[in-house]
Amino acid sequence: MDHPRAAVVSDRKITFGIIAGEASGDILGAGLIRSLRTRYPNARFVGIGGDEMIAEGFHSLVPMERLSIMGLVEVLGRIRELFSIRSRLLSYFFATPPDVVIGIDSPDFTLAIERRCREAGIPSVHYVSPSVWAWRQKRIFKIAKSVDLMLTLLPFEARFYEEHQVPVAFVGHPLADRIPLIPETGKARQDLGLDDNVPLLAILPGSRAGEVERLGSLFLEAARWIQAKRPDVQLVIPCVNREREKQVRDLIEALEVKLQVSIVRGRSREVMAASDVVLLASGTATLEAMLLKKPMVVGYRLSNLSYALISRLVKVPHVSLPNLLSKQPLVPELLQDDATPESLGSAVLERLENQQERDRLVEAFTELHHTLRQGADEKAAQAISRLIEEKAR
Repeated sequence: MDHPRAAVVSDRKITFGIIAGEASGDILGAGLIRSLRTRYPNARFVGIGGDEMIAEGFHSLVPMERLSIMGLVEVLGRIRELFSIRSRLLSYFFATPPDVVIGIDSPDFTLAIERRCREAGIPSVHYVSPSVWAWRQKRIFKIAKSVDLMLTLLPFEARFYEEHQVPVAFVGHPLADRIPLIPETGKARQDLGLDDNVPLLAILPGSRAGEVERLGSLFLEAARWIQAKRPDVQLVIPCVNREREKQVRDLIEALEVKLQVSIVRGRSREVMAASDVVLLASGTATLEAMLLKKPMVVGYRLSNLSYALISRLVKVPHVSLPNLLSKQPLVPELLQDDATPESLGSAVLERLENQQERDRLVEAFTELHHTLRQGADEKAAQAISRLIEEKAR
C-alpha cells in the first residue's frame, strides 16, 4: 500500500463546502472529513450530507434524503425542489464563500454547483469520476470547466483526465481499504449459518426492481441448471430490502421446478465472502467480488432497443470492473443474447471445478487489490490540501 505523506497541520480556519447526495457519498464524505480535520483541526464543514458526515461534525443545510432520488420519473416529479435546493446552496456559498467546494459523486446535481462556484472564484473539487471514460465522452469538456481537481477511485480514470489536461489525482478505492486482502470465507459462512462443507453459489441479480425483473428469472433458471448437474451446490441470494426479497420469492415460486435457495436480507458482502463462485449483474458488486477474491460470472440483459443504443455509445471493451482494471479479461461477461441459463450455468461450473483457474484468479485479484488499496481518505485529503495551499499562495 502506498502510504500518503504525513499531514501538515495548520491552525487556519478553513471552511469546506461539501455536497453528498446519497449513502455512498455520505460514507466517502465522513472519511474525508476525518482526514481533513487532522490537517485543519479548526476547520468547518458545511453543505449537504447524511448521518455519517453529521457524526463527524458536519453541518447539513438540507437533509441529504431530499437529493437521494432514483429514476427519471422520480427526478422529474421533484425537479422544482432540486432547483430550489441548488439555488439555496449557491446563495449560501456566495454569501459566505468556503475555501473549497467538494462535490461527492451525484454528478448531475453537484457538477453544476461546482461550475458556478468556480466561476465565482471558489476552488472546486469533484470526488468520484462519472463514467465519462465509458460513454458520452464529450462531457469531459463540461467537467473541465467545472472543476479545479478531479479525484478518481480507479487508475484508468485518472489516465483519461490526464489525456484531456484536467487536473486529477488517483486516490484509490475506499472499498479496497476496508476489505481485507485475505477473505474470511469460513467466518462469513459461520456468521450466516451456512454449511461450510458444500460448495456455495452467491446469486446477485441487482438491487433495483428493474434489474431483478430482467435478471432474476434468468439467474434462477441458471441456478436450476447448475443444481441439476451438481445437486450439492447450495444457493444463496442476498436481497437489499424487503421489497426485493418479496420480488425474488415470487420469482422462485413461479418456477416450474422447485429450487432450494437461501435468501438473506442485506449482507451481500458477507454472502459473497462466504461463496465459492458469484453469479451477478454488472456494477459495483463486481468490484466487491474481486476484492473478496471470488471467481465470478457476469450476466446482463437490457431491452433490445436500450442495448442497441447503449452499444453505440459505450467506448470500452468490457462492462465489469475487474476486466476494465486488468490488462487481460479475467471475468466472463455474458450479455444480452449470450446470457442464457445454459451459458451462465456452464461458466459457473467451470469456475467452481477448475482449481488451477481459481488460484490464478486469486493471484490476479490480489494484485489489483493492492493497486486500489491506496488509503483513499488520506490521499483525497492530501490532494485537496495541496489545492487549498496552492490557491492561497
